[in-house]
Amino acid sequence: MPLAVIPLGLVIGLALGALGGGGSILAVPALVHVLGQDPVIATTSSLLIVGITSLLSLPAHHRAQRVRFGQGVAFGLLGTAGSFAGSAASRAVPGEVLMTVFAALMVVVAVLMLRRSRPESRGSADLGPHEPILTVRPLTCACPRLIKLVVAATLVGLLTGFLGVGGGFVLVPALVLVLGFTMPAAVGTSLLVIAINSATALAARAQQGIGDLDWPLIVGFAAVAVVGSLLGSRVANRLPAARLSQAFAVLVLVIAAFTATQSLPALLA
Repeated sequence: MPLAVIPLGLVIGLALGALGGGGSILAVPALVHVLGQDPVIATTSSLLIVGITSLLSLPAHHRAQRVRFGQGVAFGLLGTAGSFAGSAASRAVPGEVLMTVFAALMVVVAVLMLRRSRPESRGSADLGPHEPILTVRPLTCACPRLIKLVVAATLVGLLTGFLGVGGGFVLVPALVLVLGFTMPAAVGTSLLVIAINSATALAARAQQGIGDLDWPLIVGFAAVAVVGSLLGSRVANRLPAARLSQAFAVLVLVIAAFTATQSLPALLA
């Protein structure tokens, strides 16, 4: 296993554990540009690494009561249709067009996250996510929240299906801005959804063949990333929600800048 896997895995794990996103976005360039993998193999390897890391990081966040299992599972399953639609769109829409729009969207999301992190913009409690959206006995439905859940999950699925990533960098803002989660709850719950998204994407790719994967590299990378994620979970325990929101917004801006530098030259050419 190349020594470069250790710092790369730690950084990716820290991002997932502390911020609930950025793992795949960071892993794919690392696998391609640093470790020399083919892009197709790298995206599949990234899904495995991030999926395993997210799944094994869940217990620490669950103990800290930051995981909303019901809504997380619902979000992940509802995003499946959007994921398949996004995969189809990736073959029909010019990549540079969608990626440029995506970069602009990320800037808007980052600004909204920064505004929400201000003391005067935050509510005093995270009441909504604790309440059930739909119950059978008795039959009740918080329909406005249910509609928001379906729309947000589908949109996240569309983006993640097109980009072939776990989607935490769009999932966390969706949970915070659309469903009213606190930042810590969004971070913990996002790991559950990322694990579901990764498993769904891997199942779809397995039907077409996943290629010749470097399993020792994947296992080693995932093991280091899990350690980084556990450290990131401790960071999340110590940082106020506002600081987490600000850190995540910075991460999103970095991703947007990187995406724009890759897509704009091709779009303008």
